[in-house]
Amino acid sequence: MTDTLRLSWDAPATLWEEATPLGNGRIGAMAFGGPSGRYQLNDSTLWSGTPDGPARALENVRSRGAGPARLAEVRAALGSGDVRLAEELLMAFEGPYSQEFLPLADLHLRVEGAETDPDTPARVLDLDDAALTETLRIPGGRLTRRSWVSAPAQALIVDLVADVEFDATIELSTPLRGRVVDSSGALILDVQAPVDGAPLHEESVDPPLRYAEDDTEFDAYAAAAVVVNSDGEVRHSDGRIVVRKARRLLIALSTSSRAGSWWADADGDWRTASREAIRDRARERADAAAQRDTHDLLVEHVADRRRVTRARFAIGSRREGTWSVDRDVLHGSDPLLRATVAAEYGMYLLASSSRAGNPAANLQGIWNDQLQPAWSSNYTININTEMNYWAAPLLLDPDALEPLLALVERLASTGTATARELYGTRGWVAHHNSDVWGWSLPVGDGHGAASWAIWMMGGVWLTHNLWDAYEFGGDRDLLRERIWPVMRGAVEFCLDWLVADADGALLTSPSTAPENSYVAADGRPTALGLTATSDLSLIGALFERALIAIADLGLDDALEAEVREALAALTPLRIGSDGRLLEWSAEVEEHEPLHRHLSPVVGLYPLDTVTPERTPELFDGAVRLIDARGPGAMGWSWAWKIALRARARQGEVAASLLEEALTPFDGDATRHGPVDGSEWGGLLPNLFSTHPPFQIDGNLGFPAAIAEMLVQSHGGLVHLLPALPDSWVRGDVQGIAVRPGLVLDLSWSDGRVTGATLHNPGSERRTVIVRIADRETSVDAAAGATVDVALPSTAGSAALPQEGRSAR
Repeated sequence: MTDTLRLSWDAPATLWEEATPLGNGRIGAMAFGGPSGRYQLNDSTLWSGTPDGPARALENVRSRGAGPARLAEVRAALGSGDVRLAEELLMAFEGPYSQEFLPLADLHLRVEGAETDPDTPARVLDLDDAALTETLRIPGGRLTRRSWVSAPAQALIVDLVADVEFDATIELSTPLRGRVVDSSGALILDVQAPVDGAPLHEESVDPPLRYAEDDTEFDAYAAAAVVVNSDGEVRHSDGRIVVRKARRLLIALSTSSRAGSWWADADGDWRTASREAIRDRARERADAAAQRDTHDLLVEHVADRRRVTRARFAIGSRREGTWSVDRDVLHGSDPLLRATVAAEYGMYLLASSSRAGNPAANLQGIWNDQLQPAWSSNYTININTEMNYWAAPLLLDPDALEPLLALVERLASTGTATARELYGTRGWVAHHNSDVWGWSLPVGDGHGAASWAIWMMGGVWLTHNLWDAYEFGGDRDLLRERIWPVMRGAVEFCLDWLVADADGALLTSPSTAPENSYVAADGRPTALGLTATSDLSLIGALFERALIAIADLGLDDALEAEVREALAALTPLRIGSDGRLLEWSAEVEEHEPLHRHLSPVVGLYPLDTVTPERTPELFDGAVRLIDARGPGAMGWSWAWKIALRARARQGEVAASLLEEALTPFDGDATRHGPVDGSEWGGLLPNLFSTHPPFQIDGNLGFPAAIAEMLVQSHGGLVHLLPALPDSWVRGDVQGIAVRPGLVLDLSWSDGRVTGATLHNPGSERRTVIVRIADRETSVDAAAGATVDVALPSTAGSAALPQEGRSAR
C-alpha cells in the first residue's frame, strides 16, 4: 500500500454526507463503517417511470395544442415584441417532469461486540485500488473489513477477517415497497419501484410517488441478493443471515432490475421476463462472487479499476500516502495536495459511477438515499451532465464514457419524434432534463419558467461531449458507427430550427440562455425574445465539426452543402459597449448580473471556437464577461469557472477559485440553498461537492479543470503549462489525452517543463505542434510509438496573459 493514494476518516459516518462512496457503474454503495456496518445501496437502473413514459407524454402535450402551428404563433408573437404572449403560448409545449433516480436498499452488517479502534483510522479509502479498509476491535482481538464494488464480478464485496472468532448478523431493508425472503441459501430483497415520481419542488403532487396498482402497467421490479461464504456457522433466520464463530466472512451482494434488462436490450424480452428470472440473475451473480477466492476477486477488481482510471496526478511533492480528509484536505495547509486529491477523487467518482453497459452518471453519480432527491437526481443537460463527462476522454478509459454515448443514442431515438411532432423538424431534439428512459420533452408541466423549461439545445451540447471523445481518442470507427449518426441528427434539427431575420442572418426562435433572464421592456424579467449567444456558439461549433467529420470519414453527404450555407449565414456573436461578450443578440439590462451559468462563453470552454489566436476580440470579451460574473457560487459553477480561467491562461485566478471550491461547507448539507449566488457551497465531510444540497458535477468537473491548467490541446496545438499557478512549483502528471489521439506524460519544476512524453496508442501516425512557453516544436509519433518532446532551454509556463488581466 506504499504506492497508492488513500483518504482516511477518523470516525464512522453518522450522516449520509459523511459516508464513503463505492461503486462499479451499476451498484453504488455508501459505506458508513463502524460496528453497525451500514451500506446504503443504489442500482443505476432503478428510477421511477416507465419505458413508454416519454412517448405517452409527447402524445399528451400534442393533444394540448403544442406543435408546429403553435410554434409559428410563438415566433410571430416574438417577432411583434409580445414576449408575454409568447411565454403563455409556450406553456403548451411543457410536458410533465423527467423521472427520479431512487434508492434501492440498505445492507446492515452488525459484528457483535465490535468497537472502533482508536489506534487506527476508522475508514481508509484507497483511490487507486477503489477499496475501503476498516479495523475494528472485537472481544479478544481485531477484525479487518475490506469493501469494494467489483465491475468484473458485478457485486459488492465485503470481506471480514479476524484474529479471533466473531459473530455477525446481516440484514436487508428498503425505503421502497419490498420484502425480504430466503431463497436457496441467499437472502433476497424484492423491491417494487414507483411508475411515476414528482420532483421535490412540486409540493402539490400527492402522492409524490405513484406505484402500479394492476398488472397492465410496467412491472417496475428489482431485486438485491446476498450470499455469504464463511468458516463459521451460517444460518438463515427471520429474513436475516446469522454467522457464528467465524474468523473469515465473505459477503457478496448483487442487484438486478427489469429496467436494467430494458436498458441493456430495449428490443429484447424484458417485458415478459418473470420476477423469478430477475431475482435469479442477482442471486447467480452474488453466488458466483461468494464462491471465489477473496484475493483473486480483489486482484481482478484492482486491475480493472487501474485500467479505467488512466491518468495520475501528483501536483507538488506529495501524492502517495494516507491523507486525513479532515486534517490534510478540508483543513490542511497544502493547496497542492488538495489539488491532487480533487483531481484524483473526481476520477475515482466518475469511474465508480459510469461504466459500459450501465446508465450514465446522473446529478448524484449513482449515490442517493432520498425518495425525492434534489432535482430528481436526473440528467440536467444544460451543463451538469455535460460537466460530469468533461474529464472522461481526457483522463479515463473509453469504458467510462460509453454510458453517455448510450444515453445520447437513447435521446436521439425519443427526440426524433419530439422534434417532428413539436417543431416539424428533421433530426432530434432534447431540452433541459432527461432520465434513464430518454426523456426529451420540455418539462414544467405547463407552469415552468421559460428560462429553464424552454431550451432546445440539450442534445446539441451533448453531441460536443461525444466529439471530444473522438478528438481525444482518435477512433474513426467510433465516429463512423456511433457518434456521427447522432451528431448528424442534431445537425438536421439545427438546420431546420434556424430562422432568417430581415437581413437573411440565421437565428434561433424561441431562444433562452440557460436559467438566466434579462429585464424586458415592461420592467419585468423574461428569458425569451432574443437569440442567446450560447445557441449560436453550440450550433456554429456543431456545424464546423460536422464538416470535419464528413471530411475525416470521406463521406459524400448531401447535408454538407446545407451546413456550409447555414454556417456562413449564422448571426455573429456580439460585443457590448463595455467590451463584454453579450449573452443575447442585443444589449439588455441583466436581471442577475452574477448569474451562476456561464453559457455565453461556452465557445471558450468546453468548446474551442473562442481563442486568443483565432478570435482575439471575442476572447477578450469572454474574459471580461467572466470577470463581471465574479468568483464561485456552488460546486459545478466553480468547476466551470476554473476551466474557463485556465483557457484564459489565468493560472493564479484558477488556483484561487479552486481553493474556494475546496473549502469545507459548514452549513446544513440537507438544506436547499439559494441559486442566486448569495450562499456558496463547498465540500462535505466525505468530499462530495455541494450546492447545497449535494451534486456530483462539481467533483467530476474539478479534474477536467485542473487538467486544463496543465495542458491544452486544440487548434492543432498542444500547449504545456498554459495556466500554471506560481504556487504549483513542481508536479508530475501521467496519462492525459491530447488531441488528436495521443497521451501525454508531463513533469515540471519551478514553473518549467522538465519532461514531456507523447504516446500514440492508435494505429495511425500522429503529428502535433507542442508549445512550451513561447517555443513550438513539431512532434511526429508513429502508430504505437512513444516520443520524448525536445525541451527548449527556456521551457516554462506561458506568459499570456498576465494574471488578473483580460487577455488581449
